[in-house]
Amino acid sequence: MRSVASDGYGETGMKENTARNKKFHKDTFDKTTEDRRQKVIEVAIEEFASKGYSATSINDISKKANISIGAMYSYFASKEDLFLSIVNSADILMEKILKDISDGSEDIFDCVEKMLKTSRKFALDYPQLNQIYLDITTQALSHMSVRLSSELERVTPKLLANLIQQAKNDGKITKNLDERVASYCIDNIFMMYQFSFSSDYYKERMKIFLGEDKLQAIDQVEKNILGFIYSALGK
Repeated sequence: MRSVASDGYGETGMKENTARNKKFHKDTFDKTTEDRRQKVIEVAIEEFASKGYSATSINDISKKANISIGAMYSYFASKEDLFLSIVNSADILMEKILKDISDGSEDIFDCVEKMLKTSRKFALDYPQLNQIYLDITTQALSHMSVRLSSELERVTPKLLANLIQQAKNDGKITKNLDERVASYCIDNIFMMYQFSFSSDYYKERMKIFLGEDKLQAIDQVEKNILGFIYSALGK
C-alpha cells in the first residue's frame, strides 16, 4: 500500500492536488512529516476498503495511525474530507495512467486494448482503491454521488469520444456511430471488467458467465472482449 500513498500523497502528488484545486486536507497536513502523511493515508485506505465508508471511524484511523484524534482533525475537517482526499489521489493516479495510454497509442484500437489490460492491472495492483471505488457506486454514498461522479468520470468520456470521432474521420470505423453512446458502452465494459478482479461478487459473476476454464486463459478472454468491441465499432 505504500506505493499507492506515495503516488497520491508524495511530494508530487500533493503539488498536483493543490494545483487542481482539489485540496480536501488542511495546510497542517502538508506541514507534517512525509512518514506521518503516508501512515495516515495507508491506514485510512485500509479501513475504508475493508469496512466501507459508513462503518469506518475516524477515531479508529487515528488510533491505528498512532496519532491523536486532535491531530487528525487538525489535518482533516471531517471523515468525508479524508475520504475525498483518498478518492482524489486515486483519481490523479488514474488520470495519469490514462494520459500515458492515450499519448502512447497509435489509434483507437491500440488505445482500447491498452485500456482493457490496464483495467485488470489496476484492479490487481490497487485492490483496496478498487474496493473504495465500489463503495462509491453504492446507494449508501448517494449524498456524495453527484459530486464524485462528476470528478471521477471527467477524463474517460472525453478521451474515448475524441478517439471515436477521430477514427470516424479517418474512415477506420462506421460513421453512423454516436461517439458518446459508444464511449459510454465501452467504458462500462472496462468498469465491469475491473470490478471482476477486485470484488468477490463480480469475480464469481465472471466465473458464472465464462466458466472456470476461461479464467485460466485471461489473454484469450481479453482477445474476445476486444473482438466484441471492435465489431461494435464496425471495424
